Amino acid sequence: MENEIIIRDLADLDRAADEFLGRTGNYRIIAFFAPMGAGKTTFTTALCRRLGVQDPVCSPTFTIVNEYVTAAGEPIYHFDFYRINKISEALDIGFYDYVDSGCLCLMEWPENIEEILPEETLKVRISVNDDQSRTVRWQD
Repeated sequence: MENEIIIRDLADLDRAADEFLGRTGNYRIIAFFAPMGAGKTTFTTALCRRLGVQDPVCSPTFTIVNEYVTAAGEPIYHFDFYRINKISEALDIGFYDYVDSGCLCLMEWPENIEEILPEETLKVRISVNDDQSRTVRWQD
């Protein structure tokens, strides 16, 4: 089934994050495909905020993965594969340990490791609309 959420502006992020979490709650591995500047990190930040993460959420561009803790004490792993040039670099950080943990894994730039994404990965596309709103789409 095709799913879609429109994010009208920054003030609409929390509503969109709540709706997204409500509709995708069973997925533990979520990959965000979007061009530079489309709002992957911004949306990930909103998702983490709605899950009660207290730490600052930022793109792990240089560290590749950041770990946050939800209000319920559960880990969230936030990946940014923008600087990954070889699959071996993702494997070297223990990629499969993270995705096999059962914890929520949120990924930016998954295109760079698409060949090793687990089958159960929810692939989400974020696009920028002419009015600068964002459309978040996925199939389940």
